Amino acid sequence: MNILAVGSHPDDLEILCGGTLAKYAARGDSLTIVCAANGDCGSALHTRDEIAAIRRKEAEAAAAVIGADYHCLDYPDLEIPLDMEARTKLVEIIRRCRPHLILTHAPNDYMLDHRNAGALAEIASFDATIPNLKTESPAYNRIVPVYYMDTVAGVGFEPTEYVDVTAHFETKARMLACHESQVAWLRHHDAVQVDELMEVVTRFRGVQAGVRYAEGFRPAQMWGRLVTQRLLP
Repeated sequence: MNILAVGSHPDDLEILCGGTLAKYAARGDSLTIVCAANGDCGSALHTRDEIAAIRRKEAEAAAAVIGADYHCLDYPDLEIPLDMEARTKLVEIIRRCRPHLILTHAPNDYMLDHRNAGALAEIASFDATIPNLKTESPAYNRIVPVYYMDTVAGVGFEPTEYVDVTAHFETKARMLACHESQVAWLRHHDAVQVDELMEVVTRFRGVQAGVRYAEGFRPAQMWGRLVTQRLLP
């Protein structure tokens, strides 16, 4: 399978679905990771340009852990748009990687960047099927199913499907550890130790699913995107 994961900032995907991405990679699936924003507000020590450059290297290192292709749409933090330019950027990536499934943020996650990145993935995945919307690559011939990944800390999210990531938890942790700049930032801004937050939520979803560690998802209930087979690993 070809899997596309669209997150808001560098480190979001590692926190929320890194174990599932690692599980796909372990079974030989092709992975493409997209960050809509460049992470330029994720520091109290560096300038926006400095922290954006740092976070790009961290995100590339995390993607390399599982052999994923990495792309950044390079929008500033707090400014992820839903305009035609942003949609067309993502359309071209979708047409190139031709995913069977898109993982992205839930519509009720805690900040606008997350919600907009999820909406952008949904919109662009439909746009990618329109032949008269011209990009470098030809139109894709399918409207891709979209699965929402957990919200940060699991707040307000009720999974309908789970992925057992017990065997891949250490890989998920290694991916997150690549984002060194965010440990201090999240402790400063959100009073949270991000690796502990990630483990607690992954363990909690594991309790729900009857395994050691799990990640929760919910499919977007939209006409044209519903399928009869299981798409999660």
